[in-house]
Amino acid sequence: MRQSGPALGDSFEILHIAPRQGHAAMYGPSCEALARLAAGEINSSDGILGRETCLTVLDGGGDPIELGREVSALIATGLVRAVTGNPVSSDRLSIMRAVAGRVPCLFGYGHDGLAPYQPGTFMIAEHPGALTYHVVRWLYREYGLHRWVLLVSDFGWAWRYAAVLRRLLAPPHVVFAEYAVPIGAADFEPVLGHPMLDLADGLLLVMTSGDAVRFNRAFAATGRAERQVRVGPTFDEDVLLAGGPGANRNVFVASSSLPDRADSRALRDRYGQWYREFPPAVGRFAYGSYLSVHALAALVQAVGSPEVPRIHSALHARSVFEGPPGEFRFWDDQILRPVRIARADGVDLTVLTG
Repeated sequence: MRQSGPALGDSFEILHIAPRQGHAAMYGPSCEALARLAAGEINSSDGILGRETCLTVLDGGGDPIELGREVSALIATGLVRAVTGNPVSSDRLSIMRAVAGRVPCLFGYGHDGLAPYQPGTFMIAEHPGALTYHVVRWLYREYGLHRWVLLVSDFGWAWRYAAVLRRLLAPPHVVFAEYAVPIGAADFEPVLGHPMLDLADGLLLVMTSGDAVRFNRAFAATGRAERQVRVGPTFDEDVLLAGGPGANRNVFVASSSLPDRADSRALRDRYGQWYREFPPAVGRFAYGSYLSVHALAALVQAVGSPEVPRIHSALHARSVFEGPPGEFRFWDDQILRPVRIARADGVDLTVLTG
């Protein structure tokens, strides 16, 4: 039986944000593809509030001011009922201000700590600095690794992230050298040839996706990948694929948007059946987009409305909601999920924990 719900028209319109340009464009197509899979799965189960779920996808990698204006204008039409997706960090605050609590907004990866609390806005998982620290602690427990070099792409988000990481690191961990490279750098010899690098167990890479791809290739070409690990927040399957399997040995990542082994296999099967020929990679950022759509649907369906005040009233009464990917546990403006650690295996990520 179809639920009555408020008068939302013939469809439940979701504005989904996925990067199509800039340093995050590498994983934008997979974000959009997984979000559309989620919408299809929701529609196979009677949609949201009995309405067909429809996605309008906006570029989440462009100018933040222009994106904010576009989001605000679309919400003002009264047709958009929610915002989901995986915009780059510099666009999140602009989107939050544009949404301004008028509709629910769920971001698919990480609370970067740069945006203040906004009613109706939720983010999946922990600050990416804390996620990276999960890997660092695990590598120490498993292998005794504790001597690190920090390499940063020279732009605002990376420096803020690096500052958080420095605060989290404590003995026995030590960062004894730091380097910065310009965005788009192709020559990493000043880093790779520096004698201090020989003292490190591994490198903490706070780099754009494109910079990480180029650095990984250069790093592997030196032979260091056999004896030094790399850890970083921007590693996903798209970065691994772009770098090629030879560039990815001893790369580790922690994420709250990684499915477990069984869920991953099932998702890839559904994804392959849905798109059939040559779809984008199923990456962890894309999985965050997938989760953002399903989390939104689970929340609105349980509350019976997309109205932000009603959602917050419901969250005061309960914090766990069920969706096809499993439980969504809300805590303030975060959706908490298990933190899993993965290692690069060719151009894929193999989950090691959880």
